[in-house]
Amino acid sequence: MFGMGFDLNQNNQSVMVLTDWKIAWLKSLMVRLPKAGAKIPMLGILVMMLGLAACATVPRTAHPLNTAVSAPCATLCPAPVQCLPPKQIGAPPVVPNLRPATWADLPGWDADHQLAAWPAWLASCAALKNKPDWKMVCGIANGLNPVDDTSVRAYFETNFNVFQSVQADGGVQGLFTGYYAPVLQGSLVRTSRFAVPLYAPPPDLLSIDLSAVYPELKSLRLRGRLQGNQIVPYWSRSQIDGDIRPLAGHELVWLENPVDAFFLQIQGSGHIKLPDGKEIMVGYADQNGYPYLAIGRVLVERGDLRADQVSMQAIRDWGQAHPDQLPDLLAQNPSYVFFRILPDTAPLGALGVALTAGRSVAIDPRAIPLGAPIWLSTTEPLSSQPMDRLMMAQDTGGAIRGNVRADVYFGLGDVAGRLAGKMKQSGQIWVLLPKAIPAS
Repeated sequence: MFGMGFDLNQNNQSVMVLTDWKIAWLKSLMVRLPKAGAKIPMLGILVMMLGLAACATVPRTAHPLNTAVSAPCATLCPAPVQCLPPKQIGAPPVVPNLRPATWADLPGWDADHQLAAWPAWLASCAALKNKPDWKMVCGIANGLNPVDDTSVRAYFETNFNVFQSVQADGGVQGLFTGYYAPVLQGSLVRTSRFAVPLYAPPPDLLSIDLSAVYPELKSLRLRGRLQGNQIVPYWSRSQIDGDIRPLAGHELVWLENPVDAFFLQIQGSGHIKLPDGKEIMVGYADQNGYPYLAIGRVLVERGDLRADQVSMQAIRDWGQAHPDQLPDLLAQNPSYVFFRILPDTAPLGALGVALTAGRSVAIDPRAIPLGAPIWLSTTEPLSSQPMDRLMMAQDTGGAIRGNVRADVYFGLGDVAGRLAGKMKQSGQIWVLLPKAIPAS
């Protein structure tokens, strides 16, 4: 979900171009989330806008073809700032990062075991089937019972067009990492062994939905809390885990050590075995609004690790060797994830459907529509062996930013974790979109 936390090349693109330091705080709270949390009333949004008004250049949104739009200017914008004309309803969409391609362009398209990806595609359709652009292709899929790879290829070739996702500079190569769902020991009550908490979403966490004012920001939220009659940034990681413990009383489950808790927040979900033999799955519920910062990068910048040494195990080893410095290292990432207990044992992605090992990926929904089939062409972890595969864009992550960027879900447990920890490969992405969506 968060690229194992070792992404040394993550592209932290600005969410807005802002005009004063107050708006900079607004940007720091803006975060892409799988699900919206509690919303404050429209009056609260207007209060925010009065105090934080400014012109904004909005990045690509999760429109099926990522149509570039410009937000309306606030009345407090100083000259000579000008707004672009509003997007005309019915105007043909453009494809700023998706370049038309052909099926012959997909490396290994005729060699993949696409039938293995069919259940993952049906899972995507469970979330997409009522969306106008996807209704027809999902209806056809739900009526099929393909028995081989050839049948699956024929379905996609008949009903979809191919687009290659390209970087802003026209490049086609990007970074691919991996993630997994760890299996951990834990307890629903604090004990001498289990003393590190995972928190449920706290009741004072405000989720501010801006889509009523700026529809093009529908995939973004602001996070904060009330302090008197002002909205201020929510508690950071160092504050939550510090001496004041502002979230005491909202613990969901307890784990053995802080590194396990930290990496579970990076992965987004995990399987927890309880002392009585019962097992639960916890998954992402909300986030404190701060941008994600990879602690692997911090260790490299400090000179504690070389860039080629960074892995989950290397960070664990460093923490065991420097226990007195570990809290400070973890606090460098201010982002904090809150959890919920899932009704099933399968982890859910941002699309709201169960993830499929080796066939689900996390993407940047500003560049690739959530739920879409994609063709990923890269190599196996720490290998030159090709990994050309049909996958489904079913998740997002704080470190997954960019047009050619993906985080492959490897599954549950230690074996999946070792593969995910080694995955830091380059490659290309093609996006499959229904023919009902015009290309230009």
